[in-house]
Amino acid sequence: MTTHPALGLVHAIAARLASPDSMPLDSKTLSLDRQHLAYGPPGIALLHIELAARGLGPWHRAHDWLAAASREPLTSGPDSHPFYGVPAFAHALSCAADHLPSSYQRALDAMDRQIAVDVGRRLNTAHRRIDAGRLPQPAEFDVIRGLTGYGAYLLRRNPGSSTMRAVLDYCVRLTEPITHHGETLPGWWTETGPSGSPDDRFPGGHANTGMAHGIGGVLALLALAARNGLDTDGHHTALRTILAWLDRWKEKAGRGPVWPYWVTQGELRTRRLAPSAPRRPSWCYGTAGLARAQQLAALALGDASRQIDAENALVATLTDPEQLKATTDNGLCHGFAGLAQAAARTADDAHSSTAGKLRGAIPALLAAVIPPGTDPERMVTALIQDEEGGPGLLDGAAGVALALLAPSTAAPPRSAWDACLLIA
Repeated sequence: MTTHPALGLVHAIAARLASPDSMPLDSKTLSLDRQHLAYGPPGIALLHIELAARGLGPWHRAHDWLAAASREPLTSGPDSHPFYGVPAFAHALSCAADHLPSSYQRALDAMDRQIAVDVGRRLNTAHRRIDAGRLPQPAEFDVIRGLTGYGAYLLRRNPGSSTMRAVLDYCVRLTEPITHHGETLPGWWTETGPSGSPDDRFPGGHANTGMAHGIGGVLALLALAARNGLDTDGHHTALRTILAWLDRWKEKAGRGPVWPYWVTQGELRTRRLAPSAPRRPSWCYGTAGLARAQQLAALALGDASRQIDAENALVATLTDPEQLKATTDNGLCHGFAGLAQAAARTADDAHSSTAGKLRGAIPALLAAVIPPGTDPERMVTALIQDEEGGPGLLDGAAGVALALLAPSTAAPPRSAWDACLLIA
């Protein structure tokens, strides 16, 4: 049986990241990024957890990286978030515990109690903000730093808990319109730029559509919860509110529809998007993540027509040369590997009329990551030494390896590593 070249890269990355001892002593990975799911040991542990769950690697590698993350106390409370501190470590640890049921339970139970307390405090703050008629910060609700990201964890660990239901209630409330300075805005409108800081490019703020920092992540969480039998008051109405917003701002580009990264105040008032060059169709922003979120919502609502439209939108994006030209790296967050993972996850749930087209788009994405004739060892070195990527999950080598596994083997992930992205 022929092994896909991408698997060679996966194993080369795993071998290079076999142990924390392979990192330079002054490495940010083991110091500044030690608690970070995106850049540090928790994200690298996910790679070894997935490989071990598939029988392709030893469990001790995963344990060593988890131990590296927890050598010193982990941050909880207001300075932590789903990708940093206790919640980030808990995601990785729970992925391992799913396959090692006698391991890590005491630590996970303690972290779950702390997470419930922290989520409760965040929810109280968010509801007071809504009651006062103020606009949210992106970090209040987004997947990386906010309540949607906490919801992704709770949906796996404690789906029937009162805390999970309270997060869903909040997400529903977030979709209700808010009046600010006499103007009616969607409830997720923020006064800042996408980074959460004041930005002269966004006078009056913006409504973010992305999966990482916008309403796309909220849509995905509500959809996944509904598919798991969790419904709260107004749940389906909230799904339809977000879908109607995305319908309103959908544009035609190339072979199919695309969605903007955000809507500005000027665009809201004129009801027209400003012209822009083709944007990369990534998980974090753009059509790839949003197509998956809309597919999940359509499945939750039993809307076959919308489901097929979302799947065809992803096919069109993944075969549009102009959009692919805007994709300039290989990472999970906004690169070709992430597109392959999104395509594979979407294909797993796709209608029979679109599943084959989605799977048919994957080989070209894999070839974009590792072109024929590429030396995996040299590529690993380049990935790990890249200043913007490094060894980590979101932009770096571990994420590339994880995102290549399912698409190159046609077998879905064995662990829940990508649950933190809300694409599954």
